[in-house]
Amino acid sequence: MRALISVSDKTGVVEFAKNLKALGWDVIATGGTMKLLEESGVEVINISTVTGFPEICDGRVKTLHPKVHGGLLARRDDESHLQALRDNDIEFIDMVCVNLYPFRKTIEREGVEMAEAVENIDIGGPSMLRSAAKNFRDVTVVCDPADYEKIIAEIRTNGNTTPETRLQLSAKAYTHTAEYDACIAGYMRHAAGLNEKLFLEFDLVQSLRYGENPHQSAKFYRTSDEVPYSLATARQLNGKELSYNNIQDANAALNIVREFSEPFCVGLKHMNPCGAAVGKDAVEAWTKAYEADKVSIFGGIVALNRPVTKEVAELMKPIFLEIIMAPSFTDEALEVLCAKKNLRLLEVRMEPSAVRPQQWVGVNGGLLVQEWDVDTVALREDMTVTKKHASAAEMADMSFAWRIVKHVKSNAIVVVKNGSTLGVGAGQMNRVGSAGIALEQAKAAGVTEGLVLASDGFFPFDDCVTLAAEYGVTAIAQPGGSVRDEDSIRKADELGIAMLFAGERHFKH
Repeated sequence: MRALISVSDKTGVVEFAKNLKALGWDVIATGGTMKLLEESGVEVINISTVTGFPEICDGRVKTLHPKVHGGLLARRDDESHLQALRDNDIEFIDMVCVNLYPFRKTIEREGVEMAEAVENIDIGGPSMLRSAAKNFRDVTVVCDPADYEKIIAEIRTNGNTTPETRLQLSAKAYTHTAEYDACIAGYMRHAAGLNEKLFLEFDLVQSLRYGENPHQSAKFYRTSDEVPYSLATARQLNGKELSYNNIQDANAALNIVREFSEPFCVGLKHMNPCGAAVGKDAVEAWTKAYEADKVSIFGGIVALNRPVTKEVAELMKPIFLEIIMAPSFTDEALEVLCAKKNLRLLEVRMEPSAVRPQQWVGVNGGLLVQEWDVDTVALREDMTVTKKHASAAEMADMSFAWRIVKHVKSNAIVVVKNGSTLGVGAGQMNRVGSAGIALEQAKAAGVTEGLVLASDGFFPFDDCVTLAAEYGVTAIAQPGGSVRDEDSIRKADELGIAMLFAGERHFKH
């Protein structure tokens, strides 16, 4: 039995080769792999001895040879194939152990030129993997060091790998080469300015208990890129498994958290914030967010951008919550919160990032792709379109409301005072309907003066301004851009309301 070993990732390869030799296998090797094995005392056969041809072109050509691929691809139940091997003095190769040049790691390095990237495109490796994988009935193909132990155990027990294992390893090899080629294609296509094809690669994180509803199956996958504010790389410290809806809601909460550098807390239900606030510290931010809507936060998700301390944990513990997310939890906080065995605690990496991730949304028969809406224009006094200008306190509240409203389902209206949401109107079919919901919530909280209001889209009529004034709103932030903007400006001037046009909208469907 003969194994051909040529690996870039040399983890465990010496021990693997030694075990094969101990089991009576001959080992063929190339380049750096051969040097490492020989230095480690493993007797190997040089690939050039097998092919009768030297490595050429700086090692670009060494295994692309009939004595390699004939030994891999020949069907051992086909006499004509066997005769062809005899006629051409070709021996079987019973195993290929190959992993590929580190193309992805190369292009991830800052400042890498295309010439270096191209030199890390493996040609012979994928060819050998595909040949071995095609002939899996007789050939074992290995591309992952994690499989070495299992393969050696099977050979030791059975004299060879089992047919079931060879099929699994074949599928794994084709997956490996497909991912590799997709990465190369993506890089080259970007360099060439081509975009008529989209290649996506995701790894399974976990199978979920069910999807949006119990009769729907679901899985959670992640990209190979690590990004901040991501559940895919969060560390769960307590509680049961996340559900499909948990992940959706938690992701929405994290997208709101990333808007704020000051201490901030948000409570979220069904993809919309139910209470959000800034404070001097995590305790004040949580207290204000909870007080904003004590009813809706029941069974909700909470995210903070500051560590959860024992003081915060003790305030949260009496409330029924599904998930608490933060950059960290103190040991004392964990002692308090872990007493609730079903409460999910997630430690999430939170820091500013220049990464502009893409958003993928499935539609029937297709896929919509866009950049995430991560940028938010800062509100400035010179955006004022009314005679009255907002006070410093109103500007601060409008800045807060503007960052929140972009994360509320359209049509979206948010009412704020003192850095805390008092009313959230979400997902209504008309804007004045959302405004009515948000303003009634503020009134129910007993606040009827000094409010600010933010809208994710422009006002097509002056009805929202009129209604806002009735509930004590003194300043409004909206995108502007309606053909009837002047109606709203005129009404605001009439009612003594300051209004800013941010010049950007934040629809969220």
